[in-house]
Amino acid sequence: MSFSPTYEVQIGAALALARAGDIVRAERLTQELSSQHPSDTLLRRVWLPTINAEIAIQRSNPAQAVELLQVAAPYELGSYTILMAGPMYPTYLRGEAYLMLHNREAAAAEFQKFVEHPGVVLNYPLGALARFQLARSYALSGNNAKAKAAYQDFLTLWKDADPDILILKQAKAEYAKLQ
Repeated sequence: MSFSPTYEVQIGAALALARAGDIVRAERLTQELSSQHPSDTLLRRVWLPTINAEIAIQRSNPAQAVELLQVAAPYELGSYTILMAGPMYPTYLRGEAYLMLHNREAAAAEFQKFVEHPGVVLNYPLGALARFQLARSYALSGNNAKAKAAYQDFLTLWKDADPDILILKQAKAEYAKLQ
């Protein structure tokens, strides 16, 4: 099945709602998508598990998120981007879930995939954000040398960003603590 604008908007909206913590509406859209597209492989293997994993993360259940995302692993390096969600979204969420589980090495391995696959990531925002999370993973693991390098990498990518962006302020503060 090819994506239609309405289909893409529904998936993107469900992801955005889940990310924002509006779980009830995200679940409602997820149920609609599931019933409207019962045989859509990408929906069932990538997007529904990803949305449900985001919901699990919002509910502070990272173990469930990791479990839900297992089905998406074979598709993660494929070309399946949609409006408002770039490639490797399941990988990013898995990394976040591992950080919540205090499994910093597994989190770093997930975020490192973004560095290793620039041709898949392209210029989607998760590519830069994954570098920030990679730096955090290394810092929390006590690997200061790798953490510094990852923070520098992120800060170089964002050198022209608005200095008032919260995530940039956080990265600079965390990097300063390593000095």
